[in-house]
Amino acid sequence: MVELNWNATTPLSRIHAPGRHGVKEGSAGLAMAELADFELVQVMVRRGQSSAVVQACAEAFGKAAPATPQAVSADGVLLVWSGPDQFLVLSPRGPGSAMERARLAFAGTASLSEQSDGRSLLSISGARARDMLAKVCSLDLHPAAFPVGAAAATSIDHTAVNLWRGEDHSGEAVFHLLVFASFAESLWRTLLDSGAEYGIAIDAARAWQP
Repeated sequence: MVELNWNATTPLSRIHAPGRHGVKEGSAGLAMAELADFELVQVMVRRGQSSAVVQACAEAFGKAAPATPQAVSADGVLLVWSGPDQFLVLSPRGPGSAMERARLAFAGTASLSEQSDGRSLLSISGARARDMLAKVCSLDLHPAAFPVGAAAATSIDHTAVNLWRGEDHSGEAVFHLLVFASFAESLWRTLLDSGAEYGIAIDAARAWQP
């Protein structure tokens, strides 16, 4: 009998190669990495249950469900607006996962869709991160228009993406892009091409943390 050995991989494990990409001279203008080991649940509010979901979310996670395009840090999770009456719950993989907590919190008031293995999460940061994203994204990402915590459901090079701005790192903006796994390679290559002139430091894949 043949024994099967299953090795977990990420959507970008085949092409995600840490190192320098693009212009090699000087400091890298931006950094990119794939974030892994997360659990993701789509929460879709049922008709007439908006108030109940807001209250349930506050009780379960310590913060109300985002009603406007923003990403809200809560109790061990991130709540990301993804459209009218819907949002994402993102948590580290492991005990007390997003699905376990969401199932208890929203029983009877919202429909849940487990998305963990169907999405890829990317991190982009650095002094030229906005310049690179401006080539492929129609959103105004200036700090005055897209501050820390802002979120959007948009498209990049015709690819549907959930985009939000995290806490700044060393004074530089940090953006997170959530994309369907089947489009992750295409988006990654598009971003590499767009940022090559600035020099990209490709970091090793790491676990997502709230």
